[in-house]
Amino acid sequence: MKRFLLTLAAAATLGACAAVPTPYQSATGERWGFEETRIEQNRFRVSFGGNALTDRDTVELYLLYRSAELTVENGYDYFQLVERAVDSETRYRDRRRRYDAFGVHYAYFHPRWGWRGMYDPFWDDIPPRESTRYEASAEIVLGHGDKPDHPRAFDARDVMANLGDDIVRPEVE
Repeated sequence: MKRFLLTLAAAATLGACAAVPTPYQSATGERWGFEETRIEQNRFRVSFGGNALTDRDTVELYLLYRSAELTVENGYDYFQLVERAVDSETRYRDRRRRYDAFGVHYAYFHPRWGWRGMYDPFWDDIPPRESTRYEASAEIVLGHGDKPDHPRAFDARDVMANLGDDIVRPEVE
């Protein structure tokens, strides 16, 4: 019994370590990350989607950083946000299910009523869990030369220099 409990505790610990916010990465092959689509020669649609552990500020930060990175990669000096939006999706998960760690349903058989769910006063009082995912998207126009004096214009190299320390990249395995 002790071995079983130790194994279960180790599995739970490893499972908790696997749950991390979305790092700064491409969404190809992954569900979350950044994507871009070229609309015109100097116009892109850029987006970054995070998992439920990635907060809104991080999603918006990664969107700006990817826009700056894309600007430099294409040989431009600045980018201008033409359109910008942040979408959120909130889900509620009912944690009051009566299952054990192996997916076995807690139930009992009553001769008169058949199989019935077992009442568990400890687990039946847990409220549903709320999780919110954010996705930021923007349409950007790239430009050469000095940055225009406009609040939606950003010098790409300055953005990369100022935000670079806050970017969390995926761990290399």
